[in-house]
Amino acid sequence: MQILNTIHFRNLKGDLFGGLTAAVVALPMALAFGIASGAGASAGLWGAILIGFFASLFGGTPSLISEPTGPMTVIITAVIAELMAKNPDNGMAMAFTVVMLAGIFQIIFGVLKLGKYITMLPYNVISGFITGIGVILIFLQIAPFLGQATPSGGVIGVIRNLPEIISNINPWETILGSITLAILFFYPANLKKVVPPQLVALIIGTIISLVVFSGVEIRTISTIGEITPGFPEPQMPTFTQEDLRLMFVNAMVLGMVGSIDCLLTCLVSDSLTRTEHNSNKELIGQGAANLITGLCGGIPGSGATTATVVSIYAGGRTALAGITRAVILLIVVLWAAPLTSGIPLAVLAAIVLKVGINIIDWGFLKRVHQISWKAAGIVYGVVILTVFVDLMVAVAVGVFIANILTIERLNEFQSQSVKAITDADDQIVLNAQEKEILDLANGRVLLFHLSGPMIFGVAKAISREHQAINSYDVLIVDLSEVPILGVTSSLAIESSITEAIDAGRDVIVVGATGKVKGRLEKLGIAGLIPGNYWMGDRLTALKEGLAIVKQKQPSITTNADLS
Repeated sequence: MQILNTIHFRNLKGDLFGGLTAAVVALPMALAFGIASGAGASAGLWGAILIGFFASLFGGTPSLISEPTGPMTVIITAVIAELMAKNPDNGMAMAFTVVMLAGIFQIIFGVLKLGKYITMLPYNVISGFITGIGVILIFLQIAPFLGQATPSGGVIGVIRNLPEIISNINPWETILGSITLAILFFYPANLKKVVPPQLVALIIGTIISLVVFSGVEIRTISTIGEITPGFPEPQMPTFTQEDLRLMFVNAMVLGMVGSIDCLLTCLVSDSLTRTEHNSNKELIGQGAANLITGLCGGIPGSGATTATVVSIYAGGRTALAGITRAVILLIVVLWAAPLTSGIPLAVLAAIVLKVGINIIDWGFLKRVHQISWKAAGIVYGVVILTVFVDLMVAVAVGVFIANILTIERLNEFQSQSVKAITDADDQIVLNAQEKEILDLANGRVLLFHLSGPMIFGVAKAISREHQAINSYDVLIVDLSEVPILGVTSSLAIESSITEAIDAGRDVIVVGATGKVKGRLEKLGIAGLIPGNYWMGDRLTALKEGLAIVKQKQPSITTNADLS
């Protein structure tokens, strides 16, 4: 596997412009997500720099831009709050260790080639998951938007403290947040390709705070505070024995969410650039980036849809765009960090709140009821579990229910392909000779016809169809059109064959080849049926069946042409 991502200089101008544009978008988002996470603006900036650089360098999607994202911020916010509450002295360092572990998990996912499986989730589960994350982001920004500190306890904590938050509202910060939101909502679409709305909202909100509200003495407007220029201090892995299990689980959740979030963005990148990403290599790149970010005290991230789309539209096509973006942000942190000290927290809260609103899958939510009420139930169930219980629980429950419903539909459909036939049946294609044999057998030959994959849910149909007919002398099990035979269905077929043999009936198996025959042989069916009764042709089997019936039932006349 090629270690580095695709980098060349044939698209130098486009990649430089793409990187510059993505950096302009990334700056306000990095500050906002850093503050929202509880790790601070500096952690957000270093997360944007390090994830952007190393994911671009080692990833498997040339045009992908990686940085702190909404889903990852939601997870790390909860991790920081939980660990800080348990261990105030070491909680932040332990949270960065969780980021490192999450990176290791992502590398493992990539090495094990799990990339193609991670995105094989039903869309209604993905929609509910993403929507739930959007709702969490909105709730967590209510307090800072109104000039308050976000209470502990996540969404439930915000709901419990909502009356107090509203009663202590800071009108000046709320006005700043409202102005920022208005800019983001009503920003002219034709200007988005020139200057991103997040940067304009950040600049205007900060200027209003410094100029218009500079004389306000009612209550000081909260700001980021000074970010010290320079490189970050290394964060050595830190954990306590009692918290190791909690950190391990949080890291697994963070790694899974980051992988899903990233690979979905990779699909967007592929559709815009008409390319195909390497999902396993991308997971390794993302893991390396998050591992290094955790070591340097940055918040985690993944592929960012907005930044990726902006970069591609500006001309970015290779990893050079992502690297350029990271270098530009590094220059800002090293030499221009003090300029960010006056940015109001309410402005950043409004930016994240707008991200939460945008994340919600409004388009699908409007249509899901028209598609299926079951699908709608899964979406809203996943949203509720995501917001009030746990992200991975929501995904696990959603996938389980969606798969059960899918299996139920497949079973209903596949069960129709199990046919017990004693005379000509229009539902399967029989040639003239086969129909004539069944007619001559006078119901004494039972053709047990199966077609399509025999998954476990079909077993009940196999038993039901076989037990419905009791008066026959020869059972012909036709597996000519069965490509897959599941264990449960194999046992159901074995039961039918054993039951027929115990009743003194002859059994012929038709069309069993390859893995299907191997499965039946492993069950021991080969020892129950003579070798000459394993046939490859249905007509031959029907002729043999009619001959057996003739011996058992001499009153049945046969056509000389069929002998």
